[in-house]
Amino acid sequence: MRSAYSVETVRAAERELMARLPEGALMQRAAAGLAAACAQVLGRTAGRVYGSRVVLLVGSGDNGGDALYAGARLAKRGAGVTAVLTAPEKAHSGGLAALRRAGGREATTAEALASRLIDAADLVVDGIVGIGGHGGLRGSAAPLAERAAAAGAAVIAVDLPSGVEADTGEVRGPAVRADLTVTFGTHKAALLIDPAREHAGAVRLVDIGLDPWLPERPELEALQHADVARLLPRPGAESDKYRRGVVGIAAGSTRYPGAAVLAVAGALRGGAGAVRYAGPAGDAVLARYPETLVSDGGPRRAGRVQAWVVGPGAGDDADTVAEVLDVAGEADVPVLIDADGLRLADPDVVRSRTAPTLLTPHAGEAAALLGVDRAEVESARLAAARELAERYRATVLLKGATTLVAAPSGRDGTAPVRVNPTGTPWLATAGSGDVLSGLAGSLLASGLSARDAGSVGAYLHGLAARRGAVGAPLAAQDIASAVPDAWRDIASGS
Repeated sequence: MRSAYSVETVRAAERELMARLPEGALMQRAAAGLAAACAQVLGRTAGRVYGSRVVLLVGSGDNGGDALYAGARLAKRGAGVTAVLTAPEKAHSGGLAALRRAGGREATTAEALASRLIDAADLVVDGIVGIGGHGGLRGSAAPLAERAAAAGAAVIAVDLPSGVEADTGEVRGPAVRADLTVTFGTHKAALLIDPAREHAGAVRLVDIGLDPWLPERPELEALQHADVARLLPRPGAESDKYRRGVVGIAAGSTRYPGAAVLAVAGALRGGAGAVRYAGPAGDAVLARYPETLVSDGGPRRAGRVQAWVVGPGAGDDADTVAEVLDVAGEADVPVLIDADGLRLADPDVVRSRTAPTLLTPHAGEAAALLGVDRAEVESARLAAARELAERYRATVLLKGATTLVAAPSGRDGTAPVRVNPTGTPWLATAGSGDVLSGLAGSLLASGLSARDAGSVGAYLHGLAARRGAVGAPLAAQDIASAVPDAWRDIASGS
């Protein structure tokens, strides 16, 4: 599992570690890891370190020091290294002295912008601003980032791309776009959450010894194959279809029968033993999936279930949404609310539920629930997911390029927000969310918590989309069809 911590937590851990190390040792550890990453990139792009041209964009903080010491190591290996100092009087003195001794040179930002220095580089290292920066790049730093983006050189960010918000993933102004970010000690939220994640490129974590001083509970976490494998429901020798869980699907309408078919498709592949469907699209569901238990008497007469999914393709059928919430409340079973259900459900009923509730909005639906513009949600996804979870007292799966799963605070505080790493842009296709709803609802019915069902569902959904697409467009049905292969990949550890 990948974990991300806040700036405050990282700095506290660094202080604890530095108190036990010789002065400057921690920065040397970071610089060594950074230099090794730079050398690997230069080996791929320039063929070797010796004779390559490296430009360091150096600010006034420790990130600038890391870049300078790493540049000194590269200069000792024969690279031509130039440090562009955005604040010469505040540059890290020890790092600058080390670079000079190694044969590196300095340039002002004005000199760099007036020449082809950056354009001719094989590698640009971004050490302008560290994890404590706020707002976009200002002054001469902004045109330096713009020049680096326009040049043909590879760009490596030190710890975090300059100009992004470390704790939130927001990008409030000009920011560096890196091909690789070399981060130290632990991941930062901005490396996992859009829109900042798009600026980070690939991410390499360098161990500098912080782990003993990092708390057990991070701010964010991203599941990996082994984590998901431990959560996947598996039938035992005594299992039957009812012991494995039954999921109820109240989805679709005469106008949108396909939503019901797709939600059922996801549910059938999510680990529950049976799927009950209650809605007006029963004929379409049975024509595609005859194993579905179809009821024409509405949710109340559908039979016993261990979880409900309501909302996909419901149109304006507020009565069915209200009935599902009523029936689920009487039986005290979890409910997943998606799509039209998010608009039609009574917020007070959602907040008052005692059984788990999982809301699965995209950015537009989240904006409507919060009463803000969509752009506000997209620019501050972490804050939006957390606010929704608290406001509705429900677990929230906020869909998007990076899907977030946030649980409301409880007696023991708030569990880390989970970030799903498996998505692909090909998931932006009609009906994919319906498949995810059925899949996550089935995992709910099989006994997973709302947080685990949302996280595992998103992980499987993204992985299935990758398998189904393989670089080409795919339809929602293709995602559902690829779920078993994704499940097998995870379960086998491949």
